[in-house]
Amino acid sequence: MGLLSLAIWVPIAFGALLLAFGREEQAKAVRWLALIGALLGLAVTVPLITGFDNSTAAMQFVENALWIERFNIHYHLGVDGISFWFVPLTAFITVIVVIASWESITERVNQYMGAFLILSGLMVGVFSALDGLLFYVFFEATLIPMYLIIGIWGGPNRIYAAFKFFLYTLMGSLLTLVAVIYLYTQSGGSFEILAWHKLPLSSTAQTLIFFAFFAAFAVKVPMWPVHTWLPDVHVEAPTGGSAVLAAIMLKLGAYGFLRFSMPIAPDAAHEWAWLIVALSLVAVIYVGVVALVQTDMKKLVAYSSVAHMGFVTLGFFIFNPLGVAGGIVQMIAHGFVSGAMFLCIGVLYDRVHSRDIAAYGGVVNTMPKFAAFALLFSMANCGLPATAGFVGEWMVILGAVEYNFWIGLGAATALIFGASYTLWMYKRVYLGPVTNDHVRELTDIGCREFLVLGLLAAAVLYMGVYPKPFTDVMDVSVAQLLKHVALSKLH
Repeated sequence: MGLLSLAIWVPIAFGALLLAFGREEQAKAVRWLALIGALLGLAVTVPLITGFDNSTAAMQFVENALWIERFNIHYHLGVDGISFWFVPLTAFITVIVVIASWESITERVNQYMGAFLILSGLMVGVFSALDGLLFYVFFEATLIPMYLIIGIWGGPNRIYAAFKFFLYTLMGSLLTLVAVIYLYTQSGGSFEILAWHKLPLSSTAQTLIFFAFFAAFAVKVPMWPVHTWLPDVHVEAPTGGSAVLAAIMLKLGAYGFLRFSMPIAPDAAHEWAWLIVALSLVAVIYVGVVALVQTDMKKLVAYSSVAHMGFVTLGFFIFNPLGVAGGIVQMIAHGFVSGAMFLCIGVLYDRVHSRDIAAYGGVVNTMPKFAAFALLFSMANCGLPATAGFVGEWMVILGAVEYNFWIGLGAATALIFGASYTLWMYKRVYLGPVTNDHVRELTDIGCREFLVLGLLAAAVLYMGVYPKPFTDVMDVSVAQLLKHVALSKLH
């Protein structure tokens, strides 16, 4: 087994172990076992970081074995500069979520932790699969643990939210399966994704394939107007579920655009780029305005996620190195920032059992340490320089201005909306005098919560102050992708 296989199967093995042997009365042991599994999953990604070669666009840490001989399906894994950072990011967020859920989950602890560990392994599988069918299996399998996490540990409308999540994401993915089978027949019976990149497809075939992939990836991102499932799911999901959904699962769709839509159907990607850019700008501007009127903290951050992911898709489809690299950086940064925002809401919810902004006020008086963390993450959510939230957005805006000044200007307005809704929420929840007895009785965060928020704060600041390790990894691969997309355009 190579490093990528370990990153996939170590968490899945621990998850299966928890499901099989974890008992309700052994909750403490179950939590520790889950933490060990998550930490081991993170530990096996360390050699990936130290051993990655920034100077090549080729796939690294490749593993290739025949899986189903009759259909020539391979267990083929590898990462390049585009997919690389999502493997350690997934493992890191899993550790955070296990620690964050330590006390808040009291029922079926083994199933909850098991579902998260299995989900973690499956998501790493999506980012590292180089066989089309293997990718599809991992991509669809992530739905099952997430569906259970929402449906079992969610809020009062959890069944409706879980069902909506499942239906939306499954409906989109069915067209992708058709596209995968079509590419298999066109390539002479191969599921190799990298071989599909070289297929000489007609413009009609490219357009159909582009929209087949678009159906699955746009729902997953989620792009406007297929974003309506996200606020419902976030409101009902438990805190850990919201954090993983925002930090990692939304990235699966955006990653799909880079691995499938653009390189396999490059002419269609150019032809329909205007549509993606338009939808992205709507997400960035209109959804930002929608976020302003929310009274529920989770809904506000959920809409803010849609707006931030609009930056990602905008960056990809302006076809310049700054835009694409900025989109990928924004995906990683959004993983840290949105995960932290949802965990902060979880800290308050665990104490007061309300997500309404009106139920709070003056939290800074009773929870000064926590309010300081919340301020940092709110600033990062606005895109304050020297935080992770700034780097990707700045790169995308620069790339967009290079592409078209007015599109760049439209994208830049998002920073104004982002600051408006985030800081307004912060003001109403944290600042001013204590407004009610609930807030008066609050206790500040303990060591466990301090550790979780501290790790995320360190990540947000490190990436904001020194983004070079993140951008260096992707430069060569992004250049290679854009060269491939541009060359096919010339032919």
